[in-house]
Amino acid sequence: MSDKVVIFDGECMLCNSALSLLIKIDRDKVLRYTSLQGEYVKRLNLPNGMDSIIFYNEGQLYTKSTAILKILSSLGGVWVVVNVSYVIPVAMRDYLYDIVAKYRYTFFGKMESCRMPKEEEKALFIP
Repeated sequence: MSDKVVIFDGECMLCNSALSLLIKIDRDKVLRYTSLQGEYVKRLNLPNGMDSIIFYNEGQLYTKSTAILKILSSLGGVWVVVNVSYVIPVAMRDYLYDIVAKYRYTFFGKMESCRMPKEEEKALFIP
């Protein structure tokens, strides 16, 4: 199993759309996925109220904008170019992230239940 796990809000339409794109561009299938609402997350003992995207990579947890940058750069290839974004202070990156996160249900909607993986994606998901 991969040490690179993307933890996403399974009820968020924006998150699910981004996840579908991520699965498509992850040609080497280095990432695994699970929802914040899943059993895997309960075993991680995350702080209560955590609703950010989380990237669990080799024992380290990354959240918000840093999680997004780490996820993309872990894909290698052209995606390492996102590393230039680290010159932007974390507070500024996370401020922008928080604005999008705050209004994600308003602008993109909320699903009734978590996304179910397609048959060809099942091996990428952790229950």
